Amino acid sequence: MPPAHQPETRLSTGIPGLDDILHGGLPEGHLYLVEGNPGSGKTTFGLQFLLAGVAAGEPTLYVTLAESRAELEQAGSSHGFDLSKVEVFEVEPPELAANAFEQYTVFHPSEVELADVMQSILDRVSQVKASRIVIDSMSELRMLARDPLRYRRQIMTLKQFFMGLNTTVLLLDDRSGETSDTQLQSIAHGVLRMETLERGFGVVRRQLEIRKMRATSFREGFHDYIIREGGLAVFPRLISAEHRNQKADRRQLSSGIDQLDRLMGGGFSRGTSCLFVGPAGCGKSTLGARFLASGAERGERGVLFAFDELPESILVRCQGLGIPLEAHIKKGTLAIQQLDPAQISPGEFVARIRSEVEQNNCRLVLIDSVNGLFNAMQQEHSTIIHLHELITYLNQSGVFSIMILAQYGVMGSNMHTPVDVSYLADNVLLFRYFEARGAIRQAISVVKRRSGPHERTIRELVIAENRISVGGPLSEFEGVLSGTPRYVGGTKDLLQDE
Repeated sequence: MPPAHQPETRLSTGIPGLDDILHGGLPEGHLYLVEGNPGSGKTTFGLQFLLAGVAAGEPTLYVTLAESRAELEQAGSSHGFDLSKVEVFEVEPPELAANAFEQYTVFHPSEVELADVMQSILDRVSQVKASRIVIDSMSELRMLARDPLRYRRQIMTLKQFFMGLNTTVLLLDDRSGETSDTQLQSIAHGVLRMETLERGFGVVRRQLEIRKMRATSFREGFHDYIIREGGLAVFPRLISAEHRNQKADRRQLSSGIDQLDRLMGGGFSRGTSCLFVGPAGCGKSTLGARFLASGAERGERGVLFAFDELPESILVRCQGLGIPLEAHIKKGTLAIQQLDPAQISPGEFVARIRSEVEQNNCRLVLIDSVNGLFNAMQQEHSTIIHLHELITYLNQSGVFSIMILAQYGVMGSNMHTPVDVSYLADNVLLFRYFEARGAIRQAISVVKRRSGPHERTIRELVIAENRISVGGPLSEFEGVLSGTPRYVGGTKDLLQDE
């Protein structure tokens, strides 16, 4: 009877998000290629991988052909890394080794033959007996080999040597002079590519992709990551199908405004999304804040992700309208996160929401606004898919989400929506301006509700000091939704000013 298959041991990379993408980490005892442009974070990744080994009590070795130990220590100190237990080997010229006054010297590729360099690496590996090794970088070895066949043979020798030791090795390659090194890719057990993407404005966007991983599953596609103090933070691509929750709360949810709940046919359903659409200043953000405050009053945590307005401005505005956001923030039932579209990537934004939902049990999410979110993704061709996965994930988690979408223009037929996301939302509330009795007024209507019936009337929305009210149907106006309303009757349907 053949022996039962033993599950493959996985090693943590030292980066939680990457371990999640790899479903636990890198399979032990193989050779991996990490390729990326200069500045993509390969060295930092290598150091984190070795430090994870140090934390697990494993001997580690960093072989550097391009940087000195002092440069590595400087890079590590910028992240708060302690490299004292990481063995660092600077490959030194053989002809200078006998006269060296220091333990380490900087390697100059033009002075040494490939065979000598390879032998010095193998000798040091044999001495250290490390279980985790990083070799930085393969471009130096490629330069020495000059001939592709010779280069491939040396890499094959290196691979066979490490396989006999059951050592896990990362080969770092900056892809200098070539778009892709198929020699290394075909030999390596796995290939990780790190890329930097230029943006028209703001910080550089970085993405990681697992190009190859033999005999094991992983999460495919591009994953955003950032380099911050403390190392790399990787944000796994959100796959909503992995987060289905059959036990999620689906009960009715009150907005805190009885008239609005009646307009919605009795209230909003948990685990659904709602889109507030309308011109600037018509009350979308204020009504969204009212939702969060109502949830906080029930003890349900809500989070406002603000792209367009400062938290201080939001709090002052809501305080004047009698919405006690600040008090709920102090209690911990509400939070405001300000986001800069020029600084944040789609992956980091999704990771922040997931953290609130999965770690802080957030039940209400307000995104203000979708315009700001799309500005953060201005060069992302799959923005709608990103948003679809996010909304589906929130719905499946039983979270009620609100998206604010500002239309261009204020009144008239020139109003238009920068992007159509109405089909993604379960509920759509349309906000409009109209003129009556010499004043500009606001109107609200429900144009879509998937989970049940709703009123089809257009009602006045009044936002005043300590009051948010929804009046009766505007039956004496026509053309309110078109942005060019026309008065056809009296004023009995308007809420009286107080």
